[in-house]
Amino acid sequence: MMLDTPITLARSTAHADDRFAIGFAPLSLDEVYQLADDPGNGAVVVMSGTVRDRTDGRAVDYLEYQAYEPMAMRVFAAIGWEIRDRWPSATHVVIHHRVGKLKIGEISVLVAVGCPHRGEAFAACQYAIDTLKHQAPIWKKEWFSQRDGDRPSSTWVSIGDCERHE
Repeated sequence: MMLDTPITLARSTAHADDRFAIGFAPLSLDEVYQLADDPGNGAVVVMSGTVRDRTDGRAVDYLEYQAYEPMAMRVFAAIGWEIRDRWPSATHVVIHHRVGKLKIGEISVLVAVGCPHRGEAFAACQYAIDTLKHQAPIWKKEWFSQRDGDRPSSTWVSIGDCERHE
């Protein structure tokens, strides 16, 4: 899903039913699911982003994430409000992102959206992760297992530039 225009940060505080976090601790699928769940939901869609072992055919040892947390949290809140504008029946929006060193297989980001119907939950969840990747000030450094010719052993990548790997 490509974004037409940047989101507005005018409503940069979170809706009371939404939960956003950035931190070093491992992320919990159970916790994020429970935060998005509601008796009015017919669906909770969770997207889990994990550290994979290869990028462009190169073996990856680990990733390192950094974020400008104050701005990223405002972007997360704005995403929540945009979801509520597009899918007014959404009950909860949850976005948790890790920073620091992550090993292969670890979860780097969890996005969950609860809605009465699955179609809107899927669409809203995809909108949330796509928008986050394009607009949140979060960067990852890929650390490769070995040097590859003139290519460096590590490189910083804006997560918005990661679509080449999707």
